[in-house]
Amino acid sequence: MFIDIIFSLVIGGTVGIIGHVRKHGKIIMPRKTKKFLYLGFLEEMLLGAVAALLLVLYTAPNSYVENIIFSLVAGIAGDAALSGFKLIKQKSEEK
Repeated sequence: MFIDIIFSLVIGGTVGIIGHVRKHGKIIMPRKTKKFLYLGFLEEMLLGAVAALLLVLYTAPNSYVENIIFSLVAGIAGDAALSGFKLIKQKSEEK
């Protein structure tokens, strides 16, 4: 089970980084401003990794193929959730 956890974290984090590069066209490094800490690519990497970990722990896959599929789906879903939160934030700022 420990190998499944590590495997899901790596795949989910990789999917998060790929989603970040797809959205921004490059890897944006973390930076700190006066009022805010912007995590850059780490934000999406961590979200994808945690989403993949939670899904793999919840479903307990029986094989590595299932682990890969669940981790990919969770990483993509985490990226979609992050995009949805940003869209909601932008719409609320426009009003």
